[in-house]
Amino acid sequence: MPALTRDEAQTRAQLLDVQHYAIDLDLTRGEEVFGSTTVIRFTAHQDAATFVELKPATLHRATLDGTALDPAALDGNRLALTLTAGAHELRVEADMRYSHTGEGMHRFTDPADGETYLYTQLFLDDVQRVFAAFDQPDLKAVFDVTVTAPQEWTVLGNGRATATAPGRWTLATTPPLSTYLVAVAAGPWHSVVREHAGLPFGLHCRRSLAEHLDRDTDELFALTTDCYDRYHAKFTEPYPFDSYDQAFVPEFNAGAMENPGLVTFRDEFVYRSAVTDTERQVRAMVIAHEMAHMWFGDLVTLQWWDDIWLNESFAEYMGYQTLTECTRFTDTWTDFAIARKGWGYDADQRPSTHPVAPDNVPDGAAALLNFDGISYAKGASALRQLVAWLGEKDFLAGVNDHFARHRFANATLADFIDSMARASDRDVTAWAQAWLRTTGVDTLTPEIQSTDDSWSLHIRHDGSRPHHISVAAYDHGPDGLVLRERFTQDVPGPDTPTTHPGPRPDLLLLNDGDLTYAKVRLDETSLQTALRRLSDIPDALNRAVVWNTLRDMVRDGELAPPAYLEAVGAHLPEESDLAVIQGVLTFARTQIADRYLPADERPAALALLTTTARALLHSTDGGDNPGLRLTAVRALIDSATQPDELTAWLTAGTVPGGPELDPELRWRTLLRLAVLGAATDEQITAELAADPSATGQEGAARCRAALPTPQAKEAAWNAMFDADDALSNYLFTATAQGFWQPEHQHLTAAYVPRYYTDAATLAERRGPAMAEAAGRHAFPLPHVDHATLDLGDTTLRDTTPTPALHRKLADQLDDLRRALRVRDTKD
Repeated sequence: MPALTRDEAQTRAQLLDVQHYAIDLDLTRGEEVFGSTTVIRFTAHQDAATFVELKPATLHRATLDGTALDPAALDGNRLALTLTAGAHELRVEADMRYSHTGEGMHRFTDPADGETYLYTQLFLDDVQRVFAAFDQPDLKAVFDVTVTAPQEWTVLGNGRATATAPGRWTLATTPPLSTYLVAVAAGPWHSVVREHAGLPFGLHCRRSLAEHLDRDTDELFALTTDCYDRYHAKFTEPYPFDSYDQAFVPEFNAGAMENPGLVTFRDEFVYRSAVTDTERQVRAMVIAHEMAHMWFGDLVTLQWWDDIWLNESFAEYMGYQTLTECTRFTDTWTDFAIARKGWGYDADQRPSTHPVAPDNVPDGAAALLNFDGISYAKGASALRQLVAWLGEKDFLAGVNDHFARHRFANATLADFIDSMARASDRDVTAWAQAWLRTTGVDTLTPEIQSTDDSWSLHIRHDGSRPHHISVAAYDHGPDGLVLRERFTQDVPGPDTPTTHPGPRPDLLLLNDGDLTYAKVRLDETSLQTALRRLSDIPDALNRAVVWNTLRDMVRDGELAPPAYLEAVGAHLPEESDLAVIQGVLTFARTQIADRYLPADERPAALALLTTTARALLHSTDGGDNPGLRLTAVRALIDSATQPDELTAWLTAGTVPGGPELDPELRWRTLLRLAVLGAATDEQITAELAADPSATGQEGAARCRAALPTPQAKEAAWNAMFDADDALSNYLFTATAQGFWQPEHQHLTAAYVPRYYTDAATLAERRGPAMAEAAGRHAFPLPHVDHATLDLGDTTLRDTTPTPALHRKLADQLDDLRRALRVRDTKD
């Protein structure tokens, strides 16, 4: 099925004015298909030929202005239309297939109680799986949706839902929306609804998760309404829809989706087990991010997919910033620095990098590839730098001008920049060209000249973007590092460096406060101070900046991996910020230990991580920091090389001194025992019987794939790649995560060549979401060797994987090349 090209979209937008969709969905036709009837009213500006898109199981009938069209004329996903100038009405009746990959109308039956739930995910072009549409973002229209569902179900949508008869629901007429933003969710939801600011606010989840949602209801409503009120203080345009529902849905591929009035979230955000406060902060940020989309993305929508960054970068920036202003989560930028920014840096250094605002997105398939760390983390960092440069007052004035000029319409980067320029006397156009139309990461390196009583700073700038940064100078003090001074500096800066009184600082930190997007380096004196005293830096955000510097140095071959691990062992036991601890442990475990060190050095790395985690655990023996204790326990489980302690915990159902092993910890422990060869299939079956939930099903699939036997590996492989496609997106991911283990390379080596052929076949058969899962989770990550790299390079050179799989393979192979280079780094 051809992807819609930009040229085709522009031609159709010039031809059509689409006024109204009437959509009727029948969800009572069994487990395979649902009924979809669509009536579209539109005007053609001239006589012309065009097409409407749909991907039906069966196209029963289609009429244009009452005249029947031949269903056999459907070519792939396109039904040709021959139009005369004037008003038209198109009617399409079809059966559409339910999805099990999180695309279109996803159908899920809860193993905990047998209840079935449906929800739509129509981004980017998956509306065609649900109803016929002129499927491009700049053909906005008004939608009326009616739904027939089992009588015991509740239906949710973009507007308020009314039950007009048993099993029959009508959704309120929407304002003008892009097709990809239409949303429906149906099932026997557990719902909690409250009113705020004259609007109904709802929370919804599967019935089997009801007690867990209820436990967090007050927190979720408080976060939602606090963000709502804060956005109303920032934005002059009021919230543009008639209600605000948040549905936590099963097997969701993304974190959430900004459907107007009905935001859908992955239901892992309804916590069944204990989580850290940092994880709660992540959930809060996603809530704030999606609410920002109600204005940027829903009220004002991109014209074409080259401006997707206008949606995601803005929502990412506003999500983090708004939480700091109106909730208890006041250190969100530390989490952004340690957990999100590396995502952008990594993506921006691969061959697949692209500008934040690319000027060449030829079709929808290409657009899907741009949902990455650049569109989110780099774009948000660029906006944060823009705010630092313009000032928040002018930035928000530009944003509000943009909303007012393009409300319920579409806009481009040029429109956004024009609004920013109207609000400021800065040269925003030049800034946008430098920041949004270029690729790669700048590097800022301090060069210090000093005498006995003064010092001066020159910043070497490898790159082309202007930066407005803060610089912090620290000295050794009796109880840690002490801030001597903080000053701002523009890069490029003055030809003559400013002289500062006193001796050179013991630690000079560029990008203090993490206000810009650039790799920073440390002069040799500062590097040695950081390696010895990193945990003494008084500000958590700046500690995150230094940890990111060390991380980048490892990735760039400037710091040997063991030196990074030594810093972990020396400083994490003294670290107070949980986001920093979690981010550093994740990098140390999944990259340093599992990929950047040769196999013979891995046991020592795991031992160091175990020692570090045990020190963190002992620091919480008083019981006053449960989040840190949970983080330490997770790290101990993941890094264990011997099974005895874990077996004892699992048998007792608790870690000595706590915490008790809730479902998440039990499955985590059993997975590590399976990897170590200390668990059996019978144990996994028994654990699943005790936890027959969807999460339990995924845990069992992950554990079974991790058993170190040829039979277990073959069974897991067949489940993932056999043509019956029995696994849902989540079960496929869980199986893939269990399959590849560094400890099992002798068992999985034979599957490396099979991966490249089987993944390509799967991607062709099952579509972009499963291609992404196969490229991300089923890639042979533990096989850091030239044979794996050569096979992958040959695949990309000699075959044509689908665009989604090609992009993931290209990125994975570039990361593999980097890992091989890092292994050659010496002290």
